[in-house]
Amino acid sequence: MQVYKAPVRDMKFVIHELHGSEELTALEGQSELSADLIDDILEQASSFTESVLGPLNASGDLEGCHWENGVVRTPEGFKQAYDEFCTNGWISAASDPAYGGQGIPASVYKLVEEMICSSNLSFGLYPGLTHGAYLAIKSHGSEELKDTYLPKMVEGTWSGTMCLTEAHCGTDLGLLRTRAIPNEDGSFKLTGSKIFISAGEHDLTENIIHLVLAKLPDAPKGVKGISLFLVPKFLPKADGSLGQRNGVSCAGIEHKMGIKASATCQINFDDATGWLVGEPHKGMRAMFTMMNSERVSVGTQGLGIAEAAYQAAVAYAKDRVQGRSLSGTKHPDKPADPIIVHPDVRRMLMTARAYTEGCRALCGWVARALDEQELSPDPVVRAAAEDRVALMTPIVKALFTDLGFEVANLAVQTYGGHGYIREHGVEQYVRDARIAQIYEGTNGIQALDLVGRKMSSNMGRPLRTFFHPVLAFIDENLEDEAMADFVAPLAKSFGILQQATGHVAATGMRDPEEAGAAATDFLRLFGLVALGFMWARMAKIALEKRETAKEDAAFYEAKLVTARFYMDRLLPQTGALWAAIKSGKASTMALGEDLF
Repeated sequence: MQVYKAPVRDMKFVIHELHGSEELTALEGQSELSADLIDDILEQASSFTESVLGPLNASGDLEGCHWENGVVRTPEGFKQAYDEFCTNGWISAASDPAYGGQGIPASVYKLVEEMICSSNLSFGLYPGLTHGAYLAIKSHGSEELKDTYLPKMVEGTWSGTMCLTEAHCGTDLGLLRTRAIPNEDGSFKLTGSKIFISAGEHDLTENIIHLVLAKLPDAPKGVKGISLFLVPKFLPKADGSLGQRNGVSCAGIEHKMGIKASATCQINFDDATGWLVGEPHKGMRAMFTMMNSERVSVGTQGLGIAEAAYQAAVAYAKDRVQGRSLSGTKHPDKPADPIIVHPDVRRMLMTARAYTEGCRALCGWVARALDEQELSPDPVVRAAAEDRVALMTPIVKALFTDLGFEVANLAVQTYGGHGYIREHGVEQYVRDARIAQIYEGTNGIQALDLVGRKMSSNMGRPLRTFFHPVLAFIDENLEDEAMADFVAPLAKSFGILQQATGHVAATGMRDPEEAGAAATDFLRLFGLVALGFMWARMAKIALEKRETAKEDAAFYEAKLVTARFYMDRLLPQTGALWAAIKSGKASTMALGEDLF
């Protein structure tokens, strides 16, 4: 059963106690961001997501979107919920006040994003895509484009999309065929077709702003010849009102495994009028502004699904009675004990809990870097934050979505046969979670990005933004007996990561296929160590506060128990991953193609 309640207490722990929200006030435009204001935002977001978005999740999945003659209708209730979402200011929360936004930092808004994804992932894609398009236009568009489009997008009247994929090319964008022909007035005519376009057509907003990758007539071959264009569904008039329909149409929607209330469209551009965003042939640079933001947001989708699935599994495990505890009856007043008494059910619930809370903590750490790279007055801090974001983005995207899918499956397993049928709602989490491992660059591509680009970037400088704070934490706490259960496993796994990093770098230089064969295991290894770092830090705080806390003593005790479970049962995976990495590419690449 879908029983989501936003984990506000844990979110407050992450932003205030773990990552120090008071430091946010030193960032540009954040001097008035108090702890009370952050708490108020989280409380209001929890109320909205639980009462408005959550009830539409299962019904939206059952109904799906409707396409007829180029028109797409979202499920019943979505339009009203979207209008309320905008009216309450959530659509503008994280945008620049210069365009009508509220300027809430990423550290805060990522927690709101998580609530949206937990309560209704399909709904969250509509405003999420708009914010990504907003960032690309804000960072690379001309002043005229920004003034014309951003205020409408920030208020939610117009929405945005990202149009990359074509039927014959996904990740290899150098093969795309969409063309842009210059007009005398500085605009362009675009012709081509795109597929898998999330929110490409719908009834939530009066206009849809497409960001489209295309090639100019003089474009060099490959990705170096790609440009980015802004193509509106309706051409705006000089006064900002809607003019004539542009040459943009929806040829159909995909019938998908999950996120059925999100319209995934086939979009045709037939001499559609568009405007260049950024420089000619530099479209990938501009698009990556949007894609990198979206990749962190997709990681948040995995986290959101994990939290919702975990809560559903806990509720069922406490309610379902079957069998007796192996150590003796725990509920003699009942015909059987609740299944939460059984070790294997506990294993599944603790795994889900440890991954979910660990990912929330790591997301907060990366979100702080997003704020620092954008808002810090110190150029040294901005540069270090940019390196951290670059390094951690593929890890957040791939690890969080892999774990979100794993946790959703654990929820189904906890329910047993009841989890496999629609009525209980948890099978939807599995279906919805699966796409997050694929879009915005498959998780295999994220792993290749990590080992092929991020590790070698600037002579390994981004790696230092992770390795140095982890090493400093280990050195600072190594002699603390109370921290031994947490620091020793972290130190061991961190040593494995250091060895694996050197190994992958060395073998990859000799043979790129060696790095490619190791990439997915290396990203998982890196991610597990990163979660271990977060859990060790959380344990330190919990140890300090457990004795003095009154009402929250149980909260801190639960943190310590979960931290120990992570160190005992999940972090040791790093040893097996290191063994797999060391085995090299031989067994992976040896089988001839004709033998598959």
